[in-house]
Amino acid sequence: MPELFQEMYYGPNVQNLVESDDCKVMRLSDNSGEGMMTLYHVFPGVFLMYNDFHMKECISGFQTDMDLLCIDHCREGRIEQEVGQNAFSYLEAGDLRVDRRIHHSGKVEFPLSHYHGISIGFQMEIAAKEIPASMKGFSVDLYELQKKYCSDRTPYVIPGEPAIEHIFSELYNVPVKIKKDYFKIKVLELLLYLDALELSGHTEERPYFYKGQIEKIKAIQALLTQDLTKNYTLEELSARFDIALTPMKNCFKSVYGSPIFTYMRNYRMNYAASLLKSDKSLKVAEIAGLVGYDSPSKFASAFHQTMGKTPLEYRKSII
Repeated sequence: MPELFQEMYYGPNVQNLVESDDCKVMRLSDNSGEGMMTLYHVFPGVFLMYNDFHMKECISGFQTDMDLLCIDHCREGRIEQEVGQNAFSYLEAGDLRVDRRIHHSGKVEFPLSHYHGISIGFQMEIAAKEIPASMKGFSVDLYELQKKYCSDRTPYVIPGEPAIEHIFSELYNVPVKIKKDYFKIKVLELLLYLDALELSGHTEERPYFYKGQIEKIKAIQALLTQDLTKNYTLEELSARFDIALTPMKNCFKSVYGSPIFTYMRNYRMNYAASLLKSDKSLKVAEIAGLVGYDSPSKFASAFHQTMGKTPLEYRKSII
């Protein structure tokens, strides 16, 4: 087992499932669900990890004093991360984040209750020597790359770029027999890309939100989803939770990825889909009422818009 794997502590909630010289599979579970982390050794001091979480939050206890450079790609879902001084930022599908894990407290939240992505980590002291030793003539200086993207203490986020999407899309479907060598090629490709990237025009200033705002937004989401037969106007929510209308709308979209009404329509339709699947005795009109629609025809139209099928077509398609 590479020394890097042994030095990294993941916390008491993490259980090792499989461990070999080049790979470690870990499961993290709590009352909100579970997550799987599949960690591969790529070069000395370099790891690549697949992250698949179906839970509201991940409390692993992971902390480290190692000098790290970490690159995270979000494939699906959203991730909430503290960036210091009770301020939080969000990584969404297609985003790439570069940071040093300075603020990592071992707790990460997933507002949509799922997250899928890849993390690539470099233990600087080892990787900066071993990559050039393994790949003669490789020109990227890891310390210069760290300085380029991590001069600020906050994470550096690059929103969906076609080149980044190309690099990572191929990493999500790698035949087992070529993984070891393929990971090396893709890690080097990513480093070359980040080294050559001109930062102007390729970054996006993401707003940070403070803990008090986020707590109110999560309370709003809890209220909206606890009884789907009830509807609230934005003005009612703003007054009830004592948060101004524009900050409320902006913060909700950053936390949950879509405006309030769009989020609730999708939430209602997904809940309706689960009822169509799990309880065949419920009529479509009854399900419409349970998710807040007085009109079955309006419900059917909204369901078709969201799910691509009418409620009856969806129910018939389930085997």
